[in-house]
Formats: sequence, structure tokens, C-alpha cells
Amino acid sequence: MQETVILAIVVVVALAFDFTNGFHDTANAMAPSVATGALKPKPAVALSATLNLVGAFLSIEVARTVGSGIVDLTGVDGESLMLIVLCGLTGAIVWNVLTWLFGLPSSSSHALFGGLIGATIAALGLTGVLWGGVAQKILIPALLAPVIAGLVAFCGTWLVQRVTAGLSERRERTDFRWGQIGAASLMSLAHGTNDAQKTMGVIFLALVAHGTLDPEADMPLWVRVVCAVAIAAGTYMGGWRVIRTLGKGIVDISPRQGMSADFSSASIILTSSHLGLPLSTTHVASGSVIGSGVARTDAKVRWSVARRMLIAWLITLPAAGAVGALCFGIASIFGHLGGSIVVTLLLLAACLVMWLRSRASHVGHHNVTEEWDQPKAERKREIDRELSAVASGIAPLAKPRKRKKRPKPRTEDR
Repeated sequence: MQETVILAIVVVVALAFDFTNGFHDTANAMAPSVATGALKPKPAVALSATLNLVGAFLSIEVARTVGSGIVDLTGVDGESLMLIVLCGLTGAIVWNVLTWLFGLPSSSSHALFGGLIGATIAALGLTGVLWGGVAQKILIPALLAPVIAGLVAFCGTWLVQRVTAGLSERRERTDFRWGQIGAASLMSLAHGTNDAQKTMGVIFLALVAHGTLDPEADMPLWVRVVCAVAIAAGTYMGGWRVIRTLGKGIVDISPRQGMSADFSSASIILTSSHLGLPLSTTHVASGSVIGSGVARTDAKVRWSVARRMLIAWLITLPAAGAVGALCFGIASIFGHLGGSIVVTLLLLAACLVMWLRSRASHVGHHNVTEEWDQPKAERKREIDRELSAVASGIAPLAKPRKRKKRPKPRTEDR
């Protein structure tokens, strides 16, 4: 009974990670199209969510990699392994929500792997991690993916610009609109084939630890369905803060540039899904946006934003790993079942605090396409308005005092 309760907690938290993966990574597919106006914000996330749902059923190669290529399962009892998975997921979710709060396009995949690796080291030591699989399937693709994506997007943008050199800005917006929508749709489909698989692999790992499945068994249909629905629901939520950074913060994207970036990202991610490589769609999409921006002579790449994003990439694995290890240390004090409940409650508290903090500078579909370089005075006024709105939502509005009616002066009798 205790094992079944722990398994249920792990599955629910895994789907919560899948949900955060969806809203954190919506920007990877839709930021260029939203930034150029090819798609309105709300229809963009609805389209992306639908195609994420479809893409999740097209392949399970990445799920097999996650379920078998990172953690050494030999000699680990089922409850301990499920607790490791839970703590790893907690580290990944905390990092996803934190980087969403700051609008940083960081990798949900690397957050997941970092959390799992940190929890495994805390539980089993360094020998519990399959370091060869980590290097081959995580670290090397992480280094190569953004570089290759940037080069492909650079060449594609340069070629498209040469072919359409005489096109006016108005014609560019109208003629490239459907090309952008097609490229963004392909990117959303690719995201579903890669990222939804990672949660499937984690749940599969938990089911193997519980004894429900054999390690060589096929992926259960119900796992594929719930993971597809969870990532699609998260995608529909928007993740507007990250969309704004990727669409407006790094470079001002033109329609030609956005189409080239999306086609570049989609082709690389679909290839990696076919090969079973759990590639970071964020690294690929960001590399494509930067590469297409460099190819435009009139574009201004904001390297300060790109630098902050790169720092987030570098610390994703160790930061998520540290949270995962810390959670396992806390959980081990309370035992398997008690530790699972305590870690889940801490996760809920941390996410609630970060969500409340985000309300102070709200970004939504109504302001996601505003210019990045706002004047300081205008930005301060906007923040003041948002803070006032938050305060009025939290504290009850004071009722206006009723003015006492002054008695009318009596007219003297004549």
C-alpha cells in the first residue's frame, strides 16, 4: 500500500513537471510568430498545444533513453528509486518555475536530468549515475545543438534575404505570414515528439521501480495519453514571460528571420527525436534565433540578454541537481512515504511563492508583444500600475466614507 501511494505521488508530480515543461517551452515554437504578428498570442498557443498533443504520440525513442540511460537501477529497492525520481522532478520543477519568473529560456530537459542526477548522487553516490550515458546523450548534444542550430538558421536567413532582397516591409509581412505559421506548427509538432517523451520516460522508470512493469515492456498507452494532455495543457497556458524574452528580448525578429529560425529548429529536433536524443528544444530554438539575428545586417542582437540566458544554461544542471539532492536529504529524515509527502508540500509552497512574486510584474497575452526597450519612466509607471492592481486584489478595498449631510439653514420667520 505504501509503495502504491508513493507511486501515485510520483506520477502526479511528473505530470506537474510535464505541465511546466509545456508553458515554459511554448516560446520555443511560437515566440517568432507572435513577435512578428504572424499569429495573435492566444491562437498561437492554442495551435501549439494541439500540435504538441499530436506530436507526443509520434515517437517514444526519447522516452526509452530517459527511462534507461541515466540512472543505474541495479541494487536499488523500489521505494528508494521512486523517492529519487520524485526529488529529481522537484528540482526540475523549481528550476522551471524560477526561470519562468525571470523570463529566461532555459532547458526543461536539463533541469530534469540535473534533478535526477543530484538526487541519485545524494542517494547512491557517484556510482549511481551512468556517466557515459550522461556525456553521450546530454552533455555533448547540449554543446553542439545551439551551435548547429545557429549555423543552420544563419545560412537560411542569409539565403532568404538574398532571394527576397527587394521585398518591402509590408510585402514581407504578408508574403511570409503563412511560411511562419507553417514553420511554427512544425516546431510545435517537433516539441511534442521530444519533450513529452521525457515525462513518459520518468513515469516508466517509476512503474519499473514499483514492479508494475518490466524494464523491457512497451510504453503503456495511458502513460502516453496523460503525458500528451499535460504538456498540451501547459502549452496552452502560454508562458508569456519566456515568449517575450525570446521573441522581443534577444533580437527584433523579422518575418523572414522568424521563418528561418523555426524551420531550422524543427528540422534539428525532429532528427534528434528519431535518433532518441533528449535534446533541449530551448537550446535549439535560442541558437536559431541568435543565428538568424546575426545574419541580418540591420538587426541588433542584445548580447546582454543572451549572456544572462547563457549563464542560466550553464547552471541549470548543477542548480536543479542541488535542489534534487537537498530534497532527498530532507526526505530521508521522514522515511519513504513521509519524505514523499514533505517534499511535495515544499514543492507546492515554493511554486506558490514564485507565482505570487510574478504578479508584481505581470506579463500576459495583452502585453507580450510590447517593445523591449521601453523608456525607464514608462516601465516604472507600468510596474507601479501592476503593483497597485496586485495590492487591490489582495487587500479589500476600503469603503468610501459617507458624508454627513449638513443641516439646511433654517429660514427665519418674517
